[in-house]
Order: sequence, then structure tokens, then C-alpha cells
Amino acid sequence: MKICVIPGDGIGPEVLDAATTVLRALDPSVDLVSAEAGWATFQRHGTALPDVTLAAARAADAVLFGAVASPSHAVPGYRSPIVQLRRDLDLYANLRPTVGQHGPVNLVIVRENTEGLYAGRERLEDGGDTAIAERVITRRASARIARAAFELARRRAAELGRPGRVTIVHKANVLRISDGLFRETALAVAGDYPEVAVDELLVDVAAMRLAQAPERFDVLVTTNLFGDILSDVACIHGGGLGLAASANLGEGRALFEPVHGAAPDIAGRGVANPLAAITCVAMLLAWRGATAPAARLRAAIAAVLRAGPHTPDLGGSATTADVTAAILTQLRGAAPPSA
Repeated sequence: MKICVIPGDGIGPEVLDAATTVLRALDPSVDLVSAEAGWATFQRHGTALPDVTLAAARAADAVLFGAVASPSHAVPGYRSPIVQLRRDLDLYANLRPTVGQHGPVNLVIVRENTEGLYAGRERLEDGGDTAIAERVITRRASARIARAAFELARRRAAELGRPGRVTIVHKANVLRISDGLFRETALAVAGDYPEVAVDELLVDVAAMRLAQAPERFDVLVTTNLFGDILSDVACIHGGGLGLAASANLGEGRALFEPVHGAAPDIAGRGVANPLAAITCVAMLLAWRGATAPAARLRAAIAAVLRAGPHTPDLGGSATTADVTAAILTQLRGAAPPSA
């Protein structure tokens, strides 16, 4: 297995170092190829995603990505490397699961990953006084993300022993043409999956219900920006951003990344929670069909969450290295210390 490792910015290198240490423990034969991307890369080379990095990602079986510290203001020539990777590798399905730490929450947000407001079609008019962003929704992208969601719901129904349900999330009452097309297309795909229940919610109502009663959801499917926001709402029920992992999937390609971002306020302090990045390793292994190692790793993560050690975001005082060592101890079959 050849994995392209892109640490990126902020805490990205710290959490990916933990993740790759765990991956090597599970598969010593894995071939890890390092590549660079991100804001620091842009400052050094004038591009946030060098051609050599994109080539390495294309040549690998999968990508492990750390984090990006993108500027919040326009910088000439800068493009978000993670958005560009998703688009260039056609990683159209972003899957962000949430499993509750203290309740019966087990849901996945399936987010369309290649268009919407993240299509990059922005411009200034009126001498810079008016900013315009084009929201791109196509029938093709809407159909394939809906199909990915219904296929996932079908698999989860078999695995979890409960009926599958897909909730289509949109704002078609206001965005009548763009979200109207998304809604219409997703409902048409639903007809091919009669065994999967289907409902729909406006995005603001979905956000409220995710906050209030997340246990009612199974699989949610939505557009790019809505999915980005809703998955951050949902992750609260899974223990917060330090535990939130995601998969970006295409046809035979995949990129796995923690959801937490670069977290510059704690970068370099050694206290970043590595469990989201380590969970990405479990997702990668499962995607590759290595179900037994993936299950071992998930069990180790669950044990550390129960007994510690915990990093500061989870109320503890442990370091990134402490948590990584505890995971490795669990994988060897011994109980880790608590903190």
C-alpha cells in the first residue's frame, strides 16, 4: 500500500506523525511518500499545491492529509490546496461520520465535494465594491452524490441491523433553481432504493435538529457548503473536532483528513488531539478492505477514549505523544495509563 502523506500547516504535521506511526504499527510494509501543500508551501514556492505533490497524490493508493491554514483574505495566486485536490482527483463524496460518545448517535453526513459555492467562481465588480460568487449545481454531480448516500444507507442498514434512511438537505424554498435541481435529482435517485426511507429538510431546520436530536438521523446528503457547516454541528455529539475524521472518495481514489483544521493557536505545543487523524487511518484501512486491522484500531481508539489519556480538548492534560503511545499500547493488547 502506497500512501501520499501531506502534513500541511499548523498541527497537521503533528497529528499526521501520530497517524503514520500507528499505520506503520498495523502495516509495517506500507510505503509512505511525503509531499507538501498549504499556506507555508505557497509562501515558499508561490503555489499551495505544487505539481509534484499532485503527481504524488495521483500515483498513490490513497492520501493522508493534515490541515491547511488558508488566509481569510484574498491573496493573488492562492487557491486552497485541499479544495483543489478534491476537484483535480474528482473526490466527489465527502463522508463525515459522527458516533455519539454519550448517546445513541450514529450518523454520516455525505457532502458533495466538487461544486456549489466552493466552485471557485468569484469576482469583483463595480470597481471592487461588489463581490459575486457563483453557486454551481449540476444534475450529474447531484445524482452521483445522492447515489453515494443511498448506497451508504443500504450498507449501513445491513451492518447496523436497522432500516436505512437518507435525509436530503437543501434550501430549495429560497434557492429555487440551484437547490431545486439538487432536490429534484436526489429524489429521483431515491426511487432506485425503495428499501431506504427518504425524507427532506431545509438546511436551517436540519441544523437545529442536528443540535437537538441527532439520534433521529442516519445518512444526510447535501451540497458542499451546507455539508461543511452541518458536519461541524454534528461533530459536537461525537466529542468535538479533535475526534472528527472524514473521507473524500472518488472512483478508485481516496483522501482522508481530520476535520479540525490547522489550529494555529496550539501548533507546536504538542497537545493536539491525534485521534481524528488516527481515525482517518482506520477509515483508510477499511476503504482498502483491511477490515480486521481497521476494527482493531477502532477498538483501541474506543478504549483510549474511555480510559484516557485525554488531551486538553477532552478535559485532560495529555500530550499528542501520550495519546499516540496509548493507542500503540492498546494495539499490543495492554491497558494504557489514564490521565
